[in-house]
Amino acid sequence: MTDERAVLVMTKAPRPGRVKTRLTPMLGDDRCAALQAALITRAATTATSVAPGATFVALDPPDAREELAGLLPAGVALVPQRGSHLGERLAGAGADVFAAHRGPIVVVGTDIPLLKARHLHDAFAALAGGADVVLGPAYDGGYYLAGMNRPVPSLFDITPELWGGPDVLAATVARAEADGLRCHLLEELRDLDTPEDAVALAAEPSLPSELRPLLGGPVAVSPGGSSHG
Repeated sequence: MTDERAVLVMTKAPRPGRVKTRLTPMLGDDRCAALQAALITRAATTATSVAPGATFVALDPPDAREELAGLLPAGVALVPQRGSHLGERLAGAGADVFAAHRGPIVVVGTDIPLLKARHLHDAFAALAGGADVVLGPAYDGGYYLAGMNRPVPSLFDITPELWGGPDVLAATVARAEADGLRCHLLEELRDLDTPEDAVALAAEPSLPSELRPLLGGPVAVSPGGSSHG
């Protein structure tokens, strides 16, 4: 057991046709998979810069460990995702990290290209300053970050049908407040889910350089596939 802060990254294996599916008409399956791989590396590298030796990646599906082997910095620990919906997977992976690490922990996804180390530092600072829960609002009504000093499984116990919709953040804040938890919100960031997100992020001067070629330029169309990019 340790008492240092930890970062948990939730992600899906970069398999063509299984990730970034809303971007497929724009980018194609192969580029979506390459984009997912780059986002995984970016998120894990950012996490290790803040919590070296205490970065965990929760993988879906759990049998894809070899696919992530070349994408992660040294020392990152892999944990499996489990559960029938995102709330259960978040709670389960968080419990696994708290079982190995005394906390606090910050949980992030891989869908926020503009996530910086300072956002993680801000979250840990808020937790140290008295917040029970820290959330990073996303433009689409969800959240890109959740931080806590101790396990708070009820935080993810919202109506399962809400996950992936525009009311996730509001429902989560309401749940935290109902449980008497002090909730701190970070700045709002755009996630990368839709073609509109891709266009907006491609225009951001601060977009990481390794992601820019994956969001712009000609799209290679797989045989039998189509693209509107």
